[in-house]
Amino acid sequence: MTVVLVFMAVLMFVFVGWLVSQSINVQPWIAVTAGEINRSDPGIQAQPDTKVALVVLIAVLASLFALFMSAYVLRMELADWRPVPEPVLLWLNTGLLALGSVGMHWAYTRSATSTRSQVVTGLVVAGVFLCLFIVGQLFAWQQLASLGYYATSNPANAFFYLLTGLHIIHLVGGLVAWSATMRKTLAAPDMAEVRLNIQLCGVYIHFLLVVWLVLFALLLNT
Repeated sequence: MTVVLVFMAVLMFVFVGWLVSQSINVQPWIAVTAGEINRSDPGIQAQPDTKVALVVLIAVLASLFALFMSAYVLRMELADWRPVPEPVLLWLNTGLLALGSVGMHWAYTRSATSTRSQVVTGLVVAGVFLCLFIVGQLFAWQQLASLGYYATSNPANAFFYLLTGLHIIHLVGGLVAWSATMRKTLAAPDMAEVRLNIQLCGVYIHFLLVVWLVLFALLLNT
């Protein structure tokens, strides 16, 4: 379990560090007055507030999931813990989420050079696979319930539903952002105008994929 937690911590740290490096390019130790800034200089660009907000959000969510996973590991040491058999469907669901992440990345790369139709195709593919992942998780819950593994019957069951449910809730939030990105993409005359939206939505989905991989590894090893 210690290995899994260390892996999770390192993975979260690297991911958040990458986001910071992508979003914050200023040098705060260099004092520059407003009058010294040449707004016409293409090398000087203000960082979008949405990028900074996403970095903060992901840092908070990484901490939240880390706390719940730590509680999971600590609770399983008690005598009343009865491991939950992981449904085989979780492997398929993992593949679906990975394909959704790939679809978002493909849409982002195409937004720089391709037509609207290709970008929309990537977004649609991503949205379909993300929805299928959620449906697949609900089916996995149904399978466990049919076998008598209810949330109230054992602490391990409760944690399984809690962790996977928490992940689903945040993925639904990602789908809300995805739908807003889709609307902007369909309405924008130029794909360059929505490139940032696609990037941020994609980064959030990639983050949730990383979280799920860590969660899945934790559940498989208990």
